[in-house]
Amino acid sequence: MNGPYKSGTPCWIDLMVPDQQAALDFYRDLFGWQGEIGPPETGGYSVCLLNGKPVAGIMKAMNPDGTVPDPLPPTVWTTYLATDAIDATMKAVTDAGGSVLAGPMDVMELGRMAVVTDPTGAVVGLWQAGSFDGAGIVNEHGALIWNELSTGDTGAAAAFYSAVLPMSAAPSAMPGAEGYTEFTVDGRAVAGMMDLSAMPPGVPPHWLPYFHVDDVDSVQAAAVRAGGSVMAPAFDMAAGRMAVLADPQGGGFAVITASAPEQPA
Repeated sequence: MNGPYKSGTPCWIDLMVPDQQAALDFYRDLFGWQGEIGPPETGGYSVCLLNGKPVAGIMKAMNPDGTVPDPLPPTVWTTYLATDAIDATMKAVTDAGGSVLAGPMDVMELGRMAVVTDPTGAVVGLWQAGSFDGAGIVNEHGALIWNELSTGDTGAAAAFYSAVLPMSAAPSAMPGAEGYTEFTVDGRAVAGMMDLSAMPPGVPPHWLPYFHVDDVDSVQAAAVRAGGSVMAPAFDMAAGRMAVLADPQGGGFAVITASAPEQPA
């Protein structure tokens, strides 16, 4: 990626975990990321690199004053959507029925961030780039390739994101993906949405990151050997072969070997 992301496009992901070093070790071994615990002025935030470019963030779960939360929050990946004007976006969030969890706040000269909840209960981040645009490498082995919202009310979610950012929601035209919704920015698919009814009972609304890998089955096996777990074993679907995994601290993510859609004869 060169240059800023268009508003509405997923541009960054990060993970909050109880044991930051253990997470750094797990994703280093699984995807080849390089990262170390950051300086105190950034709260120890780690910007992980892949082939020398930023790919994801990992941070220790802590309160703003540096103390450990009790109880600890769930270990989850947060998807950040790009915005050109975060203050206006925040007003749109509340006007459209969303809630503000944090921010907006300056992150040094890097940009401005906020974390909100959409009306269906899914948490999502917002990022207005300063000197840092977001992920510098995507769609390669070990890098982000897709972000997907699972929610119990796809209609309400579609209306919310379309009102808050220049995103449009429409049924996927991909063969075999009936019932799947795609979010588009300037006519380009940037994220997906599915109904929670396809998931086990009790799964809350959430955004899930997908990482591209060269071999889903071998990555699934490596994750298990490293103490991770399998939430959905490797299977073939419309967009390729994928699996849904969790790291040893419970952070869920998908891996996929994407395939180009079949062209009509």
